Amino acid sequence: MNIHQLSVNHDERQDRLLLRLNTQDQQEFRFWLTRRMALRLMPAIEQSAVRLEASQPGVAATDASSQHLLTELKRDAFLKKADFATPFENRATQWPLGAEPLLITDAHLTIKPGGALEISFEDKSDPAQARACQLHLQVSLVHGMLHLIQQASEKAEWGPMSISAKVTDTSPVAPSEPTRYAH
Repeated sequence: MNIHQLSVNHDERQDRLLLRLNTQDQQEFRFWLTRRMALRLMPAIEQSAVRLEASQPGVAATDASSQHLLTELKRDAFLKKADFATPFENRATQWPLGAEPLLITDAHLTIKPGGALEISFEDKSDPAQARACQLHLQVSLVHGMLHLIQQASEKAEWGPMSISAKVTDTSPVAPSEPTRYAH
């Protein structure tokens, strides 16, 4: 799936965020992200971005502080050239997950050997009709998604979602087991 556009908006009535992804082949994927899930998921996605940046060829950042600094520099460089001004286009002709957005109740994060983050979103709110979707995101898209979720959560007044001020993880670059979050 080649992602063309990302959008994150706050739904005040339900107090949740709507994450929308448009692909280049005009498919749209929609996900509801509750405050509780966002608070648990954002630090893990940020840490994954740090590990992705540190695992790039030619990178010699081995300690947590260096990895964090490198990630901040790369994120800033990405954000300077990213286009956040163009409105999200409703040009999708297909909705592989259906018209109703997937309510994220579980998430699994895996750093893939090729330098991508695999995010598995699951909706287990109705056990009879559990749904899931896997996204394979390059680190630049991870930075963009983090930025949009952080902006939307600020608008929603959900409080800080970021762990970027804290660098406490000194684990190796590649995690041994995928991280899993559920609520």
